[in-house]
Amino acid sequence: MSRPAFSPPPWLAHALRAQRGPVPWGAVVRGALTAGPLLLAAVLAGRTPAGVVAALGALFAGINDRPGSRRAAVHHLGAPALAGAGGLLVGTYAGQHTGPVLLTVVLAGLGLVAGAVSAVGHVASAAGTQFLVASAVGAGMPLPDPGWQRALFFLAGAGWLLLLRLGLPAFTGRTGDPGVGLRDGHGTGGRPDQPSDHPSDRSSGHRSGPGIGGRLDRRFDRRRFDYRRFDYRFDGEREAVATVYDAVADLLTATGTPGATARRAALTAALDNAQDALTGPRLRRYASSAVERRLHAQYAAALPLAEAATALAWAEEALPARAAEGPRLLAGAVRGNTPPGPLPAPARDAPALRALDDALLHAADTFDRGGDGLALHTRRRSAASVLRTVLGPGGREYGLRVALCFGAAVAVAQALHRAQWYGHHTHWYWLPATAVFLVKPDLGPLVSRVLCRAAGTVLGALVFAVPAALLPRPAGLIVLVTLCGALIPVATRHFAAQTAVVTVLVLALVMAGGDPGASWSRIGETLLACGIVLLVGHLPAPGQRGGTVRARLARAVEAAYGYLAHVLDHEDDRAGRWALRRDAYRTLAQARAAIDLSAAELPALARHTRGTAEVAATLERLVDTTTACAVHLDDSGRLSPRHRERLTGLLDELDRRRARAGLATVPRPTSPRLRERDLAGRPDA
Repeated sequence: MSRPAFSPPPWLAHALRAQRGPVPWGAVVRGALTAGPLLLAAVLAGRTPAGVVAALGALFAGINDRPGSRRAAVHHLGAPALAGAGGLLVGTYAGQHTGPVLLTVVLAGLGLVAGAVSAVGHVASAAGTQFLVASAVGAGMPLPDPGWQRALFFLAGAGWLLLLRLGLPAFTGRTGDPGVGLRDGHGTGGRPDQPSDHPSDRSSGHRSGPGIGGRLDRRFDRRRFDYRRFDYRFDGEREAVATVYDAVADLLTATGTPGATARRAALTAALDNAQDALTGPRLRRYASSAVERRLHAQYAAALPLAEAATALAWAEEALPARAAEGPRLLAGAVRGNTPPGPLPAPARDAPALRALDDALLHAADTFDRGGDGLALHTRRRSAASVLRTVLGPGGREYGLRVALCFGAAVAVAQALHRAQWYGHHTHWYWLPATAVFLVKPDLGPLVSRVLCRAAGTVLGALVFAVPAALLPRPAGLIVLVTLCGALIPVATRHFAAQTAVVTVLVLALVMAGGDPGASWSRIGETLLACGIVLLVGHLPAPGQRGGTVRARLARAVEAAYGYLAHVLDHEDDRAGRWALRRDAYRTLAQARAAIDLSAAELPALARHTRGTAEVAATLERLVDTTTACAVHLDDSGRLSPRHRERLTGLLDELDRRRARAGLATVPRPTSPRLRERDLAGRPDA
């Protein structure tokens, strides 16, 4: 009798799991060109303290330097950098003009505000983290420069990396070949005219004759495309849009299989990423470049394709292989900035298949003529919605946790510093800065964060001890900072690895600034911070726990109900429907991420969100069914009994599961379409 395989608990599995993917060589090069060279320039100029602060700004920017478009990088790197500079300024003057008690109160208050703001989203969370860490560094790091100069040096370091991000080309390894995506077993190996053995393929054939294929062969004009111009400024946007078409093809391939649900979630993630890549900050309201307008139009053309693919996946019927070849060719055309050529035509014997065929025709016309590059069909969050998130249950709970952890860490660090528990070492900021990183739930479950932070700090201190004893100063420290800056983009795949690299880099900066004995005290301060965050994380809190999960789930329910009401009552407004569909799936993905993270906590914390995963699963089926209803209404003008029964059943199931999970009641949509009866004998019913 064989023993069952060991299955680690979720919190331990998260600590042992690392992200995978290709090496981000562009980010590696940028990391090597920021912190180390900035420190070298400052040392040569005789301004080593200024170089230390600039290198810290580059360090934090490097942590946030993730794959994506250059336009999105302005927001993802710039907003946290501005917040960090502000925190450094406030922390410096608070540390210089307040006593230990008042300083603790001030920093705890900052933690309350920054924690509440962090509930808004990923960029707000990164900005809140940098604000608090920089405020602790400003209050605790002894530097000769005034606070406003420190803030400028910090911005200069982050700004240098942002300039490199905007100016240097990406090292992605893409060839620009329009056939990419048709290889590796997808489609027919780059030959869309090759016949298939599937009977449906033989009956439908290639796009020719009275179908749309005959028009495509005549309509595509290769002179419309300039093959010599490949504007690398938009390589992030181009890859994001191409990934959407690949995700559509993957979903069509997985339709009728158990993997369809995961492929639909991957399509949502691809659409979210493309939307973020294309809607970054800009000086003008609309895209001014012809290349960017074309990418906007190609993204918009993918929305009806995604809608039709979702409806086909909902039907749970397998499709012939050629159904995925059209989106696969479009993905290659986006990457190579080339025409896709003739597109295989799917059968038109079902509403969703007819919608897919029409969407392919629309996409082909967009790729040929350029389309409308103005409408991205997105919904921006209003200021009132952001304020409700900050002041709502999720923002209040998170703000209180951050304030308690940050304030307690500052108080303990101040007491140990003034008692000289670790001698004359004055860098007490490490303890509260570590607590800020540990209290961030977007870095993983609480126990997983604590284990990874402790292990990474110990490893980093041990690794740093060898070069610190052997390398010459300051040249050896500059080389070490340069190497660590290059490793950060790779180390971000695991929190322990990232902690180890950051520990080595910070210790090198501290030693370059004139403090040679900070290594071993870092281990003790990190373990203290781990204990503080573990204790505060398990303390009882006023009100209902799991505020972040409940707030995101409530917003997802609101978005799903709004999407359903629009589909049922405004079937002619397709642009509004696509925007609401994107909002529904995006908020659902955010709620899913929060639920999965809470479920991986220790049972004492995970029990507060018990039942929310079932609510999200029902909500996901409701949004999928709404999408299928939208496609069916476009084709027939009324709901079939199957669609109506599925909608009413899911709405009833959602009410029951929300009641069991203790979620607030939200009025469900009411529409005459949910009560009308179809005409007897209707063939599409």
